[in-house]
Amino acid sequence: MAKASPARRTRATILSATAGLALAVALLPGAANAAPGDPADPPGADAGSPVAEGLPPAPSQQTLVRRDARLTQAEQRPGVQRLRDRLGPQGVLELDPATGTARQVARLDGYLTPASDADPVGVVRRYLRSHPDVFGLTAAQVDGLTLRKEYTDVAKIRHLSFVQSVDGVPVFGNGVKANVARDGRLINVVGSPVRNLPSALAPGRVTATQARRTAVRDIAGARAESGGGADTAKQVVYTAPGGAAVRAWRTVTDPDGHGMWLHVVDAQTGRVLYRQSLSSDRDPGRTYPAASGTGSAAAPGPLLSSSQDTTLRTGKVLAWDNYPGAPAGGKQHTRHLTARGWLPLGAETLNGPIAHVYSDVNDNNEVDAGEEITPAADGTFSFPFKPFTGDACDVPLPCSWDQKTPNSWQTNREQNAAQVYYFLGTFHDHLEAGPIGFTRAAGNFDGRDGDAVVAQTNDGAALKDGLPDENHLNNANMGTPPDGQAPTMQLYLTGSGPGYDVLQGNFGDDAATVYHEYTHGLSNRLVVDADGVSTLNSQQAWAMGEGWSDWYALDFLNNQGVLKDSPRTDGEVTLDPPGWSDELPARSQALDCAVGSTSAKCPGTKEAGPGGYTYGDYGKIADGPEVHADGEIWGETLWDLRTELGSRLTESLVTRAMELSPANPTFLDQRNAILQADTVVNGGRAHDTIWQVFAERGMGWFAAALTGDDTRPDEDFSLPPGPDTPVVTLTGKVTDEASGAPVSGVTVSISGHASGFPGADFSAVTAADGTYAIRDVPEGTYRKVYASGAGYEPRIRTLDVGSGSADWQLVRNWAASSGGAGIADFSGPDYGDFGCGPAGLIDMTGTVWGSDGKGGSNGSGVDPVHATVRLPAAVDVGELRVDPTAGCGDDVTASLGDYRIETSVDGTTWATAAEGHFGPADTGRENAVPLAAGTGQNIRYVRVTMLGNQAVDNGVDCAKDSGPSGCEYMDMTELVIHGVPHQG
Repeated sequence: MAKASPARRTRATILSATAGLALAVALLPGAANAAPGDPADPPGADAGSPVAEGLPPAPSQQTLVRRDARLTQAEQRPGVQRLRDRLGPQGVLELDPATGTARQVARLDGYLTPASDADPVGVVRRYLRSHPDVFGLTAAQVDGLTLRKEYTDVAKIRHLSFVQSVDGVPVFGNGVKANVARDGRLINVVGSPVRNLPSALAPGRVTATQARRTAVRDIAGARAESGGGADTAKQVVYTAPGGAAVRAWRTVTDPDGHGMWLHVVDAQTGRVLYRQSLSSDRDPGRTYPAASGTGSAAAPGPLLSSSQDTTLRTGKVLAWDNYPGAPAGGKQHTRHLTARGWLPLGAETLNGPIAHVYSDVNDNNEVDAGEEITPAADGTFSFPFKPFTGDACDVPLPCSWDQKTPNSWQTNREQNAAQVYYFLGTFHDHLEAGPIGFTRAAGNFDGRDGDAVVAQTNDGAALKDGLPDENHLNNANMGTPPDGQAPTMQLYLTGSGPGYDVLQGNFGDDAATVYHEYTHGLSNRLVVDADGVSTLNSQQAWAMGEGWSDWYALDFLNNQGVLKDSPRTDGEVTLDPPGWSDELPARSQALDCAVGSTSAKCPGTKEAGPGGYTYGDYGKIADGPEVHADGEIWGETLWDLRTELGSRLTESLVTRAMELSPANPTFLDQRNAILQADTVVNGGRAHDTIWQVFAERGMGWFAAALTGDDTRPDEDFSLPPGPDTPVVTLTGKVTDEASGAPVSGVTVSISGHASGFPGADFSAVTAADGTYAIRDVPEGTYRKVYASGAGYEPRIRTLDVGSGSADWQLVRNWAASSGGAGIADFSGPDYGDFGCGPAGLIDMTGTVWGSDGKGGSNGSGVDPVHATVRLPAAVDVGELRVDPTAGCGDDVTASLGDYRIETSVDGTTWATAAEGHFGPADTGRENAVPLAAGTGQNIRYVRVTMLGNQAVDNGVDCAKDSGPSGCEYMDMTELVIHGVPHQG
């Protein structure tokens, strides 16, 4: 993330429009390699199927499982079933619950269609028209898709992005992306198109300027103003979860000191509907718990003699290729920016076609007097590095400033900026060339498109009387907006702080740091939705963003010959320069740490254990899930792949996989995308090696992740089952735990090789007698098998599938809408259009019921609001539970505090069953609420009244601070009722 967290959060549905729980139709392994012809499903087949209701992302694994019931109907469409069968043993068909349409359709061992001489656009449209049940689009809607972008990458793959629109306004976050091989075969389709869009939109009342101002204030506080002329606003259609499509503004802003943000603002009401950080950082370093390849080298910039043409003098710089004092690449040499096309002839500042570099010492994101870099007296940008001496400034690592002397960083300010410009040009050309091919067409950073990198060196160095404050040390970040708008890279000074010693240096002098940040731009420009917005917006996606950035940076430095990687020595490939920040490391260990390594340089952590990390170490490397730490799993896996396949092939496969990726990918999604890339680029010859590498890292065939936000994925070390692997029919019966009666309509599913919830071939719905049968299941241990639906609490188990039988006993939640409960009435505003309506109280998901709560002081000054739940039958209540946690974009201060619960047999006469207060210790979980004697029998209605929130519990005084959510809103997540049907 960027420099600071938001100061104020308004009512908003904070989710990725393309994210959400997905139901994967994950098929079994086989020997097929090329797809046969793909006949169409009957036109319009099941075109009227209901749309799965939209869902915000959930905070916990338990919540994620509850969402399966929303997709049961969608995945049973005949067209979905037919395509599943047609895809073959290694097909992937995954549905998005927010739309009920395909998040991704692909095959790991081949293509979706045969070779064709037809135009790629026609190939894609024909496939979409052939599968209306899968993509949710009629033939007319397919024809109405707008081709926003088409480009051919260095592997000759055609990448096509189609947007949906209403009144000519593009839909935000959805649409269709498709990828076609050079011979016309369709590789995959991703995107989650929206069904049943309206034919027109109401006109907006909010202007672009107002929307930008709203977005800035949402992040930086009520008094903040627009971040400047670089802020943008574009009209979009926002499809709110559970609500209608609305006209909105998509803004990209850069509030002072708060990184870069994307918002969607309602064009009618001015409410914030969505927010997403576009900034990623290097990580300021952490204290980790103690533990119990090949490729052609890239040439450096040309060395120039003093006798060369003086018309090129302004392009000369002094630069190193690694960091000052490095054993290799640590000395300044003359390089030439103009000869490489990076800086114009006669340039008076470091502003050219690939970057604009200046020193933003006051961190206001603007060029102020004295912050540009102008030529030296000789007309060049050659500034010798002037090392500082003193404590911790010894050879070989020199200091570039004195932390005790204000403005001492001025000594090397110009040198550092020129060095950064050289790094940016070097890495720009490396990524642009094959086999990576991050070209203009692919969305790279080029001044001709208005998006050369804006690099701010010595960022915030003067904020504290000529010194950086604690927020502007030991870090760097990169904010990446959509193609056509310039990214911002911010590079900080490094230095010591309380309890740790760090070299008094500058991260702009370190190649690995600059290249790491630049790679955030690569990944955020390639893993995008149909409209070009980054979809790296989930826990695992963020972690992979960090792993990619480490890997691309260190892969290049190794190829340059300035970073050592000996074949039989672990622990050499590190992001941190040795001796620079040893007491505040950015990573716990080196990237080349093999699984099981005993090297002292691969210590691991106490919880994860020593040696290289595996998928099961997710959340165990730092103190809980953390994207930089968990990204080490991904980075180490890619380094293993590089060791086995070589740098060039791995660079090609990893980059192509980004372009083939579905939105908000899991590690397993990207594993699958790398396999697809190998099919296209390499004829599938590396499939066995790829599987071996990922299986060794715990991402084998039976590994499971519920979604990209699953922070407790299950690892597995198995290779794909062979064609002779025994298969069984898994059978069983689902009964009600309280009564023993059979339960129909419950989905039982097994997690297979695809991420998300696996699909129809590994799932079944219970019949009237509670029985189910899942056919052709390979014998093996499945880490996540679940039963859920029909109003019952979900249950996850690990099953050793061999016996072919598994029975389930489930507990019914009588307040669940999936079991027939409903909202009879409610008071207060209806935030259903924002995914926060009263129905969230009974949907068994992380969706909340949110309402107004001005005053927000545990009941003081708050107008009470209630919601009445009608149960599907009269119930003798055995247990009532409440999750008071806030959501809908609100912070913890909006969580339910004071409450009252009433029960009724007829909806007219009420009895107070419970009153009380929830505090901070009660959030994030369901809490049992004891009912007064005589208030739980023969109950048909339950009324929950929110009387206040937890603002005071969290030390908030709303008379002085209007920022916390508790000064505006009250929320609660769930009402759960256990019991038995009333007899009599």
